Formats: sequence, C-alpha cells, structure tokens
Amino acid sequence: MTEASHRYFVLNKPYNMLSQFIGPADARKLDELAFDFPDGTHPIGRLDGISEGLLLLTTNKKVTRLLFQGETTHKRSYLVQVYKVVSPANLQRLREGVAIRIRGTEELYVTAPCEVEIVEKPTNLFQSGYEFDERIPHTWLLITMTEGKFRQIRKMVTAINHRCQRLIRLSIEELSLEDLQPGQVREIEEETFFQQLKIDNWR
Repeated sequence: MTEASHRYFVLNKPYNMLSQFIGPADARKLDELAFDFPDGTHPIGRLDGISEGLLLLTTNKKVTRLLFQGETTHKRSYLVQVYKVVSPANLQRLREGVAIRIRGTEELYVTAPCEVEIVEKPTNLFQSGYEFDERIPHTWLLITMTEGKFRQIRKMVTAINHRCQRLIRLSIEELSLEDLQPGQVREIEEETFFQQLKIDNWR
C-alpha cells in the first residue's frame, strides 16, 4: 500500500462496543459494523466499551503518533452526563485540575486545566441503547481538554463526587461527528482529515 492510497474514516462508536476489530468472543467489536473497511484499518486511540462517539480509523499507521504522541496537543470535546447537580465550586475544580490515579500505579496525577461548562440536554442527542430516568437529578457537561489518560473524564468527575452516566466524544479539533448516528461511518479525504485535525506535518 502506498502512502497516497491511505484511507480515513470517522465512526460514531455505539455504546457497549469495543474500539477494536479483534477481542473476546462475547464482546461487540468493530467488525460487526455494517461497513466494509479495507485491510489494515485500525482505530486511532480508543474509547472504552461503554463510551460513545467519535472514533477515527485509518490505514495510515503514522496518524496515532502525529495526533496523540507528538509535542503538539489537540483539543477534544466530550458531552458528559453525570448523576446529581454539579455545583459552581465543583465545576471550577474540574476546570483547574483534579487529582486522579494513573492506571497501573499508585501515583496521583493532577489533570491539566480544561474547559468545562454546564449545558442543556441536546435536542438531537444520539440514542444510546439504554434508558435513563430523567427525574433523577443529573447534569450535562461539555468538557474540552487536550489530554486523554485512561478513563480520565470518568476519574475526574468521580474526584468531585459525581458518577459518569454517559460519555460521548463529539470532536477532535474541527473534525466532529456532525449528524453521524451510532454505528454509522463517514469516509473523508486525506487532506481534509489532516486539515480538520490541525496536523501540518503529515506528508
């Protein structure tokens, strides 16, 4: 496969699906999607099984390094539903950074400052595959951050004594879900892909 032949995809990953093509037999995986991905397609980064939303896939192995392992950071936005009403003080704690545990160690890590605001429940919210009783006190948050450690947002809201009910990645930089429904895939041109992700050194 030559560099010019690489392909790029945006997926709205459904709830209760792994971000991988191969895995446990009893788990839902990407190979169950009604889309014919070319050989060599792999996800760029991951969302945990119960998280939803934007997942990028490509045949270009360089993209993970360019997007997540380089010195330049990239903004990622998430729609997050948590139990209970978030107070102004706890909202500010999230913005300034909270201490979470890093996977595999006892080390505490203070998250970088990020953008957090309380939002109304979107009227065009994607169906998640499970029901939530709207009478239970809860809050919808829009969180935009430039780092993404293992289950970071879930750990952040736990640190302020809230439990994450639903987590949907909406965008990375200017590349967003738009109107893509869960399980749907959109293929995009290479130059548009890197332009919207704000990656300049991809050639």
